[in-house]
Amino acid sequence: MSSDRSGWRADLAVLRHSSVRTFLGARFVSVLGSSIAPIALVFAVLDISDSATAVGIVLAARSIPQVVLMLVGGVIADRLPRNFVIVAANSVCAITQVLAATLLVTGRAEVWQLAVIEAINGAASAFVLPAMVGILPALIDRAELPQANALAGFVRSSAVVGGAALAGVIVAFAGSAAGLYVDAFTFALGAYLMSRLRMPPIERSGQSVLSELRVGWTEFTSHQWVWVIVAAFCLINVTWAACWSTLGPVIADDTFGRAGWGVVSAAFGAGLIAGGALMVRAKPRYPLRVGMVGTFLAAPVLLCLAVLPTTWAVASVAFLTGTGLAIFGIGWETALGQHIPLDKISRVSSYDALGSYVTIPIGQLTAGHLANGIGIRTVELYGAAAITLLVAATLLLPSIRNLPRSTT
Repeated sequence: MSSDRSGWRADLAVLRHSSVRTFLGARFVSVLGSSIAPIALVFAVLDISDSATAVGIVLAARSIPQVVLMLVGGVIADRLPRNFVIVAANSVCAITQVLAATLLVTGRAEVWQLAVIEAINGAASAFVLPAMVGILPALIDRAELPQANALAGFVRSSAVVGGAALAGVIVAFAGSAAGLYVDAFTFALGAYLMSRLRMPPIERSGQSVLSELRVGWTEFTSHQWVWVIVAAFCLINVTWAACWSTLGPVIADDTFGRAGWGVVSAAFGAGLIAGGALMVRAKPRYPLRVGMVGTFLAAPVLLCLAVLPTTWAVASVAFLTGTGLAIFGIGWETALGQHIPLDKISRVSSYDALGSYVTIPIGQLTAGHLANGIGIRTVELYGAAAITLLVAATLLLPSIRNLPRSTT
């Protein structure tokens, strides 16, 4: 028993840094609100239009500017204090969600209005991810990064669970607008906490934006494990966007209900927590190998949506999916933080995000048309097969299977 306690104390030792605690608090509240927003937004669109195509349009309206501006976000995050980049972006996101919620409350919301508002939200969000990836590596030694990333993943997963559970209750009993108001508040609180961070200075070049993008591209392409995984997730994410994010709520609305989708989302988040807790203790020697194996678990939940769309069946499999994806996410952030130079990490991360997310709007926009053409459950079956094949292909490469965790 005492050895277990001492083990956990060692695993949590990184929390002695006040800056790490502040970062984790900011990440928690931001993800909490962001976990509520998509559920609230999807059902708000369904209330207005009752159309899977309209859902895809609004989701894509957010994704497209996010993808287009991602590279610029990476350059800005490598030039300016990363925490204040997030403060500015979160402030814009808070304003947009208040506006969307107010339109819904007043009964004036239309699909095109929500699409425009979410486009502004997506443009601001493009600056968040590249900046976020570079914060922890700047705050602590690289040897502590696996532990810090595991805790960050655990905190993020806890927020996803809380957000999904709240979303189910809020949407069912208070309406989608209330969820968006809560989202706006958490963006504002996250901005405040990020403003309290004191980031160490980083030497920054005086090159042009294009020159810095070329440097980032060179770094990105010089690591086979980076660009191969990004290429794989370019296809995995388009599949996930269509089958889970867009068609999942539609299937739920037609079968086990909106409250049931809240349960499913909470189970997915609970799996993320389990994966994060596992990675706090496990610290695998080859985190990408383990992470890609975990990504296999994204396929069974799509299969379940196709053949057994009930609350508890989908929720049970979604828990396993969340566990696997959390393991991948923590391993991926650790690999980037340990093997990519700090002054280039935001640009590399922006190329990662661009490649991984560029096809998401395609999945969102085509999901409804595919479902109308070949049947919604057939789309889910094809999606499960595609993810299985893509993950298997990445594991054939030694650069992915054998990338080690740094201990210095």
